[in-house]
Order: sequence, then structure tokens, then C-alpha cells
Amino acid sequence: MSHLAEALEAPEPAVAPEPAATPKPAAVADAREVSAALARPIALVLQNAKLAHLGSFAAVLESRGYEIRYLPAEQIADAPDDAAVVIVLGGDMGVYEKVAFPHLVGEVAFLAHRLAAERPTLGVCLGAQLMAEALGASVTRGKTTEIGFRAIIPTEAGRDSPLRHIAGIPMMQWHGDTFGLPAGATRLASSAAYSNEAFRLGDYALAVQFHPELADSMYEEWMADGAAEMAEHGVDPADLRAQRDAHGAAMQTAAAAMLGEWLDGV
Repeated sequence: MSHLAEALEAPEPAVAPEPAATPKPAAVADAREVSAALARPIALVLQNAKLAHLGSFAAVLESRGYEIRYLPAEQIADAPDDAAVVIVLGGDMGVYEKVAFPHLVGEVAFLAHRLAAERPTLGVCLGAQLMAEALGASVTRGKTTEIGFRAIIPTEAGRDSPLRHIAGIPMMQWHGDTFGLPAGATRLASSAAYSNEAFRLGDYALAVQFHPELADSMYEEWMADGAAEMAEHGVDPADLRAQRDAHGAAMQTAAAAMLGEWLDGV
């Protein structure tokens, strides 16, 4: 065989594979954007009392993809600024008791900053009162203490808001304080005892004086903890249980619809 033939029949030398390309900065940025898109929005819950928790609100938040994070109000300095939603729950103290409960100062400041930025915020009972003060309104002792289910009457604006779902359905009350209507806020509901039961600012802020979040297991816990206050105001535990049995389920259904509509609008 000639040298030419040998050269033609010889196998070609193996070619080493090229090294994998280093990801381009744009690709890294795209991956980060996808990761951020998959992250669940945070619902930060400011807890002013151990027995005050989301109750029936939790399932509504979870059904809309929120990750729920509780933060004791005493740790308000650790509250993140970027929570998608903040929910401020109730407590035994009054907004004006800042000497006994100094964390209230920081809580009001946090809410004032958040509301000024028009970030979604929901207040329940004490939470509503804290929002009112953060917006410049006064919070004082009320003329009567309400414990039990009461009729809440939506205003015309309330009937065109998420509070339309609670019309005609008694809501659970447990409060003795009241608040003035903040400048620029819209009154959404009143009751026989109090003219300000709920207000809103745009679509981002909602405050309710009553307790629509109460779930079945919470009643006994609250009654045990508040037995002395109930006795002071002549509230019979058996009567409150009867009210719960009569109105509790309808309140939870209405509360879920109310919260769901508000969340869908923020």
C-alpha cells in the first residue's frame, strides 16, 4: 500500500470537546428574575396579644398564595419594609397606653411610614385604632364596652366596598375604645354604639373595629382570658356561646369574602 493510501485510510485524530460556555450575565439575571417570580408574597402579621391570631383569615391568605409570617409587636423594630401585605391584629391595651406598652410608639411609626407609601395594610380592632392614630386621628376610651355580636351597618361607600359582604350579618365585637375618622379616609360602617366601625384609604388600607377573623376555637380561649372583663360588664359566657352558635358560621363566610375581595384589589 502506498503512503498516500495509508494516509487516506488512517482515522482522523479525535477532537477535544470545547469547554462549556460560562453563563452570560444576562442569563444569570434571567434566572434571578424567575426565582423572584416564584417567591411567595409575604403577609406580615403584627401580633399585639398571644391569643390574637388570624383565625379564619389564614385560609384566605394561603389560598391566594401568601406566606404568613407572625411578628410580636414588641419586635416591631425587626419588621421588614417590603411585606406585600401587613395585617395588624388586636390586643388588650389602648393606643394611648404608650408608657405601659412602649412598643406602641414604634408600631404607630411603622404604620405611618407604610401608609404614607400607600402599601397594603389591614387593621383589626386595636390594629384599626393604631392605623387611625398613625394617620393623625385620635383614639380614646369609648362610651361603652362591647362584647358579643352586634349589627354593623355599612355606609353607602361601604356597600360599594369589600364590607358589602357583611351587610345584615352580626359581627363579633370586643372593644371599649374608639377612634376618630382620619383625614382623607372614607367611613365604611357604623354601629348603634359607634359611628366609626370601619374606614378605608384608597384600595390599599382597610381598618375594621370588629373581629371578623374569629374562628370557632378562639372563642373559648378569649372567654377564659377575658373572664374578669366579661363579668365586669355583665356578659354571660353561655349567652356569648349562643351568639357564636347563631352567627359565627355566617360571619366567617362573610369575613372570607370581605378579605378576599380586598386582597384581590390591592
